[in-house]
Amino acid sequence: MPHVDIKYFPRNLSDEQLKAISDDICDVLKKHLGASEDSLSVALNEVAPDRWKADVYDPVIKPGLTKLVKKPGYQY
Repeated sequence: MPHVDIKYFPRNLSDEQLKAISDDICDVLKKHLGASEDSLSVALNEVAPDRWKADVYDPVIKPGLTKLVKKPGYQY
């Protein structure tokens, strides 16, 4: 393990772009956490801007705000 779950505004990314993002994230995790390739999983999930607060900020970001290593520069 680890598992990374990234939520982002829709970008119309190609499969190649999604793979490149995943590969870069995996490289960082291998470097800094000593994770093996077989232990990693990455999810890339599009969230519409008008759903961000309800689907991401309120249930995920806000309750864990004190645990975030990098906090957002916005609030609701």
